[in-house]
Amino acid sequence: MNIYQLFVRLFGNKQTGFVFNGSKADNGCGTFNDIDDCALSAISDLGITHIWLTGILEHASESTGTHPDITKGRAGSPYAITDYRAVDPDLGTMADFERLVGRIHQHGMKVIIDFIPNHLARQNKGFDACNFYYCEGQPLVLPSSFMSFHAQRKESIKDEDSVTVAPYEENPAKATGNNVFAPNPSIDDWYDTVKLNYDCHDTWEKMLDILKFWCAKQVDGFRVDMAEMVPVAFWQWVIAELRKEYQPMMIAEIYQPALYKPFLEAGFDYLYDKVGLYNTLENILCHGHEAKEISQVWKDLHDLDPHMLRFMENHDEKRLASSQFVGDAFAALPSVALSALMNTGPFMVYNGQESGETAIGAVGYSGDDGRTSIFDYCHMPQHQQWMNGGQFDVGQFDERQQRLFGYYRNLLRFRQEHSAISEGRFYDLMWCNPWYSNFDPQFVYAFLRHSESERLLVVVNFHRTESRDVEVKIPHDALALMGKRKANEFDMNDFASEVHSLHLEPSETKVMDLDSGEIVFQNAWN
Repeated sequence: MNIYQLFVRLFGNKQTGFVFNGSKADNGCGTFNDIDDCALSAISDLGITHIWLTGILEHASESTGTHPDITKGRAGSPYAITDYRAVDPDLGTMADFERLVGRIHQHGMKVIIDFIPNHLARQNKGFDACNFYYCEGQPLVLPSSFMSFHAQRKESIKDEDSVTVAPYEENPAKATGNNVFAPNPSIDDWYDTVKLNYDCHDTWEKMLDILKFWCAKQVDGFRVDMAEMVPVAFWQWVIAELRKEYQPMMIAEIYQPALYKPFLEAGFDYLYDKVGLYNTLENILCHGHEAKEISQVWKDLHDLDPHMLRFMENHDEKRLASSQFVGDAFAALPSVALSALMNTGPFMVYNGQESGETAIGAVGYSGDDGRTSIFDYCHMPQHQQWMNGGQFDVGQFDERQQRLFGYYRNLLRFRQEHSAISEGRFYDLMWCNPWYSNFDPQFVYAFLRHSESERLLVVVNFHRTESRDVEVKIPHDALALMGKRKANEFDMNDFASEVHSLHLEPSETKVMDLDSGEIVFQNAWN
């Protein structure tokens, strides 16, 4: 599976300028209807099999009328849900959403949406007193450090509507979404949300009904937000109940490795690999760690590797090309390719990643944090160059962006077209390629992927500026596992350069040169 995380509010927005802390009218907003057949054809052509439509549920925002004191930014957090059975009005109507689902299916792709079971907006619909935790006898005290920002916003609302906005009051205070059981959440807490109480079985029933509601609308799967903050017992029950009638794919956002196996046993299909591979690659890219540390990732996972969702960008993480992360989309490609090719599980890209999105900077509440804001009305400038007014023909790309986009397209298609990647086994070559040979485990990582019909050697160079002459030793037991006694000639594929195919005889394959930051595939022994 190749998953494309598509943030609907951002994806279709054609507005090129912006006003700091601007309204929807000021800064624009994408809609369901912007994701038309032209857009979907382009996404499918990229090699995508599943689209994760992000931010579609009705959530706290200026448009839904939630109080500004408990709304992060004017567009609001898409994870502060006000109504689980409604779509966000900024994006269109429920009928628009249903038509979009139909279009995605017509283009041969499947639909994933968010399910947010742990918390919802402080102002919400459809829940009762028993569904929450309370700080009895204590009123809510919102963090003072954000009040000046919101005071400015309330003044602008007053100017626009000629009304005075009274402070938000909640007494007794409900527990805040990130497990803050106190009446005074900090600015770093999810103060715009309240935690749901799973000691109350009514909460379980409500959540099952919500999942069934969206399955009935032909949604194919759910990315479950902060799944680990909800009891495993609930997941065991709700997934079993849901699958009596529907068969959705379930992906858990999870950061505690000790919970990986229990959550898979509860019925989840895939889990976030954030604290393992993503963090390891971040350390290699930005903090001088050695490439050989990657081996520990799959060792720690044991037999769970096929169930891990790999990515190098999503809405929570900094943009690869931002100055606050790697700073160069091309310098990040070794990590992108490695995370896409190591296992049989799904790989995900975040809208704008394939275009080299750098994050626009401070547009409002979110500040300048290296991310494209999920709280403000804004746009993605580099993505808009691919969009090209709705034509999705890369017509505004410069030469460098065209190469980057081509890299992602070739990588995603490579995953689909090669059985050694989609269903094959993995063999780590680091143990038999020591540092004192013509191999540099500080920057180079090598492994095999093999199926019944195909054997691949993958070599990655993480050094940003230096090429490497690499001698890769392949042991006899690896050849035996692949059903071969010796290595024959190689067909080399390098989709990061102009040379896409090269046939090498065995005598020529002892030493290979890898340009810095590029990945070479050798389709060997077929």
